[in-house]
Amino acid sequence: MPTDAKPLFRLDALRNRLAAFNLPAASEARPDDQPIADGRPADVEMARVLKTAPLRMASDPSSGAIAYWKHDALHDVVEPMADHVIMTYPTGVQRLERRNGKSAAIGTARSGVVTIIPAGSSARWDIPGPVNVVQLYLPHRTLERVAGEADTSAPGELLERTGHPDSITSRLLISASDAIQGSAALDALFRHQLNDLLATRLLAAHAGSPAVFQPALGGLAPTALRRAIERLHSDDDTDVSLAALASDAGLSRFHFCRAFKESTGLSPHAWLRQHRLEQAMKMLRDTDDPVVSIAAALGYSSQTAFAAAFRKLTGETPSDWRRRMR
Repeated sequence: MPTDAKPLFRLDALRNRLAAFNLPAASEARPDDQPIADGRPADVEMARVLKTAPLRMASDPSSGAIAYWKHDALHDVVEPMADHVIMTYPTGVQRLERRNGKSAAIGTARSGVVTIIPAGSSARWDIPGPVNVVQLYLPHRTLERVAGEADTSAPGELLERTGHPDSITSRLLISASDAIQGSAALDALFRHQLNDLLATRLLAAHAGSPAVFQPALGGLAPTALRRAIERLHSDDDTDVSLAALASDAGLSRFHFCRAFKESTGLSPHAWLRQHRLEQAMKMLRDTDDPVVSIAAALGYSSQTAFAAAFRKLTGETPSDWRRRMR
């Protein structure tokens, strides 16, 4: 993640959210503060405890929120939260200690491990130095939806984890945090898929009663595939969402993603990314439009975001590719 990224929102906005939930400021918080009913919003509680704002954050009501933080040492009680918090550590090494009553868990924040704070749980945390961390705030209803769509058993409680080795979940979280800036449609579709993948992984590897998922049973029907391709071709970014694609096909999000990949060899996000790349190449080759105009036409938030995405896929900047092709 970039080290010079600016916070997505201001600390005074976070303080307003704290006030809205009648919570004490971070400097006034005490371990015996009474939690509000059903737990506090995770972003509010994290801001109180970490005493800062996330560098980047994106949320979706249907699947949860992802945030990237850089915070200093922590010695405080994390109060019950409404959502599950799953986190990983992109860089650095730091000691973690979690205490709940007489029980204690000690781990290390480092690449390839995850920490899980189940919704409604509370513990004292002691972290002696600075940490870079990616956090997913996952509503329990998302776990229930994914379990229901996959025709597996109802999700049990998630297990507490402190620096637990899990490279799969760690990589998924970091990938989700990377998709916070760029093309709104691409990033949103990518996060929807990743959040569902993360929920699937959590149900299989970090639940008290691990879920068993059945293999895919086949691709989309031709008519459903054609409708999905038409929607992905649309220039209206508000028309491109995993929920809309799945609804058109008459499938759950879980089964639609599996069937689409079975039919095309690509996930919906990968297919759309390839389509946008082909559009970009055509515009760069066949027009004299400035790169900034092409970036805007393809839905990117800035020329920089477009150039970074283009270079990641081709190894060249848009300008270099255009000069080479002419």
